[in-house]
Amino acid sequence: QVQLVESGGGLVQAGGSLRLSCAASGSIGRINFMAWYRQAPGKQRELVASITSGGVTIYADSVKGRFTISRDNKNTVYLQMNSLKLEDTAVYYCKINVNSGDIYWGQGTQVTVSS
Repeated sequence: QVQLVESGGGLVQAGGSLRLSCAASGSIGRINFMAWYRQAPGKQRELVASITSGGVTIYADSVKGRFTISRDNKNTVYLQMNSLKLEDTAVYYCKINVNSGDIYWGQGTQVTVSS
């Protein structure tokens, strides 16, 4: 059974920083792709950043230069968020795509940016 455990969300003032973590455990096999998505109230879930097993990264235009995605060799993906803005407020979800073709989602962690 695969489990994704997210942590690091919270309340932060505009201009501040947070670091999200997502640890995957269980019978995962090889992870090909890891990503962070977010969903703000009344909006669709959107891709924030992704990273492949080879380290290739993609960022949404709205977070380029402020957010950094990374992963370690223990099935954990991170999202370093700097210079946070009010519009970054959302529930953040991690997602992994594994070699078998299965996709797994985390439970979500709330990020709230205040003025």
